[in-house]
Parts: sequence; structure tokens; C-alpha cells
Amino acid sequence: MSKKKTERIFKQVHSISEYLSNIESHGDKIIYSYLSGKEYVSLTYRDFCDKVYSIGAGLRALGLEGKRIAVIGETSPEWVASYLATLAIGGVIVPMDKELDIKEIEGFLAGVDAEAIIYGKSFTAKFEGAIESHPSLKTFIPMDKTAEAKDKVVPLEAVIASGKAIRETEGFEVCQRDVGELAVMLFTSGTTGTSKCVMLCERNIWSTVNSACATVEFFPNDTIVSVLPLHHTYELACMLSGMNYGMRIGINDSLKRIMKNFAEFKPTGLVLVPLFVTTMYNKIMAKAREGGKEKLLKTLIKVSNGLRKVGIDLRRTLFKSVLDAFGGRLNKIVSGGAPLNPEMVKQFDAFGITIAEGYGITECSPLISVNPYYALKPGSVGPAVPSCTVRIEGKGKNDKGFDEGEIQVKGDNVMLGYYNNEEENKKAFTDDGWYRTGDVGYMDGDGYIFITGRLKSVIVLENGKNVFPEEIEEYLANIGGIGESVVVGRKAEDGETVVLTAIVYPDTEVYPEGSDKATVYEELHKKILDLNRTLPAFKHIKELELRDEPFEKTTSRKIKRHLVK
Repeated sequence: MSKKKTERIFKQVHSISEYLSNIESHGDKIIYSYLSGKEYVSLTYRDFCDKVYSIGAGLRALGLEGKRIAVIGETSPEWVASYLATLAIGGVIVPMDKELDIKEIEGFLAGVDAEAIIYGKSFTAKFEGAIESHPSLKTFIPMDKTAEAKDKVVPLEAVIASGKAIRETEGFEVCQRDVGELAVMLFTSGTTGTSKCVMLCERNIWSTVNSACATVEFFPNDTIVSVLPLHHTYELACMLSGMNYGMRIGINDSLKRIMKNFAEFKPTGLVLVPLFVTTMYNKIMAKAREGGKEKLLKTLIKVSNGLRKVGIDLRRTLFKSVLDAFGGRLNKIVSGGAPLNPEMVKQFDAFGITIAEGYGITECSPLISVNPYYALKPGSVGPAVPSCTVRIEGKGKNDKGFDEGEIQVKGDNVMLGYYNNEEENKKAFTDDGWYRTGDVGYMDGDGYIFITGRLKSVIVLENGKNVFPEEIEEYLANIGGIGESVVVGRKAEDGETVVLTAIVYPDTEVYPEGSDKATVYEELHKKILDLNRTLPAFKHIKELELRDEPFEKTTSRKIKRHLVK
């Protein structure tokens, strides 16, 4: 699946002033297209930067220069502009998860002494109590254009109008601060049930943008669609990188409208988590089955793969109907945030869509590595990006002959630390200063990283063997009929023996609502027994449990393992 390496066309940036200058240079190119009311509208780079500067000047006039300012709400130009404007006035931006309970949001903001919050329309009513009594928030800035000013409430439209007036008479200077100072505070949405506040500096942010631009095959004339929540470093880093390139970004307003938005924006690339990738593939195959064309589709894939071996590539023609569902121009997907089934890379490649899997963690801003588009290795997350170095510490040789252990990172992308949490900071770093990811894996002879599990989720068998459930779950993902799975270690009646148990939520495309549960169990159990024959004895799944509901997930679509009993 290798392809030709192409020149990356972008400017490196090292500060907010350089970044804003660079994106402003894209001028009248479209930066955002999105649904406003019932019509799609677009915004140019020049007008977007004007919005950033006006918000910055308006916030400064409110006495918020250098202060901690939160932002929350649906993805919008105003969200991104508020983020950049806060950095431009030397403030600390605190992106918040819009899916959290309002009391949890208020508690987090009090914990970091946030003084202002800029929020979307859906939070207008939710913040009424906080306006009266929140211990740290002094200024509330609704993005809703119909919002009215009152005590402590200054609508964003008024902030922008004030900022514009100030700029006309006084101009606007972007704050020049040390790029190693605190600039971003993020709350992790981990799968372990605990949340910590990660502190990032500008050096972290821009090193990640530069690394993303240098390693992922995007171009200034590309169009992407923003699908994931913006408060996640993964989505935001990809968006900031796309803006640095000068790309057009479509904003998806609803998961229910995602296919309609693909048709409208006609993306050439997408940034997704594996759950979306798998769902898209399942829908392609389900549609083929419904139309009685599944066999034809599989035959065309075999024919196409054969033709490619002799230098003939007809994928864009043979699979036009598949590609048309995504707007007709999609040719690449970046997947991150969770492990991707390697089979998905092969399946989408067959349609003419390259998937490059990346690896990252909030504490690393988040990018650590990415599978290079010109030399893909399915199953790997690629070599380390330019902003960091990766090493493997720990367990010794694996069955492939490579050192396997904890993945540790050092570089410009690594966080300043956790806010007010010395105990966790001590755990997070080694004595010689490397960040401990908690992920287990190995690097092959080419420096490609392969992730095999999480230290916290390892299942220790009675014979001392370690089983990483993520590895087994990856095998299960290849079984038709399994939608989601979590592997756990159950104690047998003797209290000593550990029984590997697969907890499975069946694929509703294969087993629709009303399917006989006994039949589903029997069919999946047989397939798991077939899988066991391909695995070492200590990795055999001994028990199967079926679920009636999908697993509970974080907003980045990772299963919350700590809730699986």
C-alpha cells in the first residue's frame, strides 16, 4: 500500500503571532463552511482573522488579558476564534467538554480559577445558576446572537463590536509571551474514571501543528469536515493544522446529518476515530447487502486488487457509488483516539481511500506518531513525529524478537504537567524526564510503533502470563456479527483461575433488534472457538457474555472500561 512521497506545503509556526499572521495570509480563501439556519454559508480566512482580533481586543477591554478563559459549545468559527483570541492576549484557554454535567463543568472551572467563559446557545439556561453564585467566574460571554447584556453577562457580539471600535482607534497588538508558559488547560476524559487537568504551553501546541503538517498528506486545496468535538486535542490539533495549510473546513452540525454534509462539502479528507471508520464501512456493506450487490462488490474488489498489481488503478471508477456517498472526492482518512482494526486500512484502501493511523495522548498535545501515507504498515501507528522521541522501557523481548514494554515520550509536545497534582506528576514522569504513556508496545526495525495494550488493563493469569485485552479485542473486531467487545478476566469458582471472558454487543446490522438471543450466542460462540484455534492457549477466550446495550463511552468514543463489570 505504499505510494509516492509528496512535498509538504506549509509554513512552520512557533507562536500565536506567527500562526495568526500565517493563516491571515490565506486571504480570501474559504476557511469555514457551515449550516446557519437553513442555509450553508462560508467565511474567509481574512474575515475569520478579523473576528479573532476583534474578540481579542474586546476581551482585553474587559480586563481579561492574561486571565483564564473557558470555552464550551458546538463547533463553530466563534469557538475557534475565541480559543485563538485568548492566546493572542496572553490568556490561558480552558476548552470544556459540552457533554459533561453542568455541575461537573462548574466544579472543574472553579478548580482552575477560570474568570470568564464563552459559551454556545445550549448553555444559556444552564449557566443561570453559575452567574449568581460561581466562585471564580466573573464574566459570562454567550455566543448566542440574540443574547442580551446584563450583570456579569456580555454577549460575544458586543465583545466583537467593542473590539472593532478599539482596533479602529488603537489597533491591536498580539501578546508576545514565552512559548514555554502555561497557555492551555485541558481535562482528560479517560476511560479509567478519573480526570486530571493537563497544562500545555504554546510550544506544545505549535510543535504538534508543525509535526502534523510535516507528516500527514494534506494540501492547501484540500477540504476536510470537522466531525469530532473540538475540546479534544486530537480534533483541535487537526483543525489548527488544516488552517495552517490553508484548507477549507466544513463543520458537521449533527451526526444525523453527517452524510448530507459530506455530500454538501465534498471532502477530500476526514479526521475520525475508529468507531466512525468502522461504522462507515458497515454501512457501505449493509447498503450493498440490501441492494443484493454484496457479492458483486467483493468480486470487484478482487478484480481491482489484481489490476493494481499490474499497474492499473480503476478504483475511482469501479467504486464510484461507494465514494459518492462521501461526496465523491474522499481519498484519505486520518484515524486516531483509539486502536483501529488493521482490516479497515485494507478495506478502505480497496475503495481508493488511504487511512493513516496516528497515536497520541492529551498529555502529548496530543500527537506522538503517525503511519506515513507513503509507507503504510497496517497495525502500526507509525514512527515518532519530528517533535518528539519515543523509547520502549520494560519487559524484554516479544515473540517477534523486539523489545516490548511501556511507550515513553520526550520532546516539545510533552505537557508541562498536571495542574495542582504533584502525586500524579511524579507517577507520570520517569526519573530521567520521560513521559510515561501507560501504553505497552514495541518498535520494529524501521522505528514503527505497535501498541499491544494498556498497563492498567493488563490481565495477569494464574501462571504469571500477561494478556492485554486490547489485543484480543482487535481479533474479535474481525468477527462478523460483533459490534463492540471488552475482554475481562473473571475469577473461576476456585478463586485462583482467571477465565478470559468476552463481553460482546452484537452488530445490529447483522443481528437487528428482535434477533433470537440463543441463536446469536451460538453463532458468535462458534466463531470465537474458531478464533481460539489461531491463538496461543493462554489467550483463549473461555466465556462469552452478550450485552443488550452498547458500552458506555467517553465523548471521544472510547469505551469506559472501568464501568464494565
